Amino acid sequence: MGSSEDNLKGFILALSSSVFIGASFIIKKKGLRRAAAATGVRAGVGGHAYLLEPLWWAGMITMIIGEVANFVAYAFAPAVLVTPLGALSIIVSAVLAHFILQERLHKLAILGCVMCICGSIIIVTHAPQEHPITSVIEIWNMATQTAFLLYVASVIVLVFILVFHFAPQCGHTNVLVFTGICSLMGSLSVMSVKALGTSLKLTFEGNNQLIYPETWFFLLVVITCVVTQMNYLNKALDTFNTAVVSPIYYVMFTTLTILASVIMFKDWDGQSGGDIISEICGFIVVLSGTILLHVTKDFEKSPSFRGNYVPVSPTLSTQLRGGNGELLSHDEEDPSSPEELRLRQELY
Repeated sequence: MGSSEDNLKGFILALSSSVFIGASFIIKKKGLRRAAAATGVRAGVGGHAYLLEPLWWAGMITMIIGEVANFVAYAFAPAVLVTPLGALSIIVSAVLAHFILQERLHKLAILGCVMCICGSIIIVTHAPQEHPITSVIEIWNMATQTAFLLYVASVIVLVFILVFHFAPQCGHTNVLVFTGICSLMGSLSVMSVKALGTSLKLTFEGNNQLIYPETWFFLLVVITCVVTQMNYLNKALDTFNTAVVSPIYYVMFTTLTILASVIMFKDWDGQSGGDIISEICGFIVVLSGTILLHVTKDFEKSPSFRGNYVPVSPTLSTQLRGGNGELLSHDEEDPSSPEELRLRQELY
């Protein structure tokens, strides 16, 4: 299905966002290394010298530019198109890390990059066109339709159950608890970001939407959801290994966001069955490539990876990993295995 002019703008913005965000990880890490070399204290053990490092701030500014571009992209293109393209930032980070940080890219990781690119092309080619919206009231009507209200109610109920029942009991042993909370809240935050972004877009075009209370309500929802989302994402990253959290979070967040968008904005209305199936297949290819990138990024660094299986599924991860991200009973007979098999933290 041919992309509309708005879809093209959204695609370019989403692609630019991935480039900026992916590059920001490398710039920030270079800044962290420079600060650690100057003071002898790493940020991971409490050092804050990086706050005085211009290179780290350059990375932070680059990331902010990327996030702004991503925010604006939702005002032009459907979430079904924009959200999966976030995986491209992983490719940018992996490639730049290979050339700048000398973090060798495994052959299977290259395959993961190719899969992400191919999946993204499929999604872009078959993406639905953005439905024209002339007022925030239209978005409000979409947000208050019965189907989406049921989705919101389900999300709220599930979040409360996870926060008050499962988090105290198994939040520090089951990776799905914290990632589930931020993924569920993330799907609502993207819907609100799209509503707010569209309102601002219309306002800049001369159709003032700031006079409507619905615009400010969406802003409140964005702030609430993002704060909650970031809080539990930080808990997940602090409790479990990043290489386990990142792919699981990406899969859950992207899947729920696409589901929410399909329900609220009717992204698939008017599309043929072939286009919808192609989008789903492209999405699955991107997810597979993303997981492959995360799983294989340490193969060259740790020789023991060549002969060991790395658990990546939620079930195996929760069975084999304790709260600190170390492998448990599977390798207890070999005292050196936990250290050899521990995955390094994310680029930052």
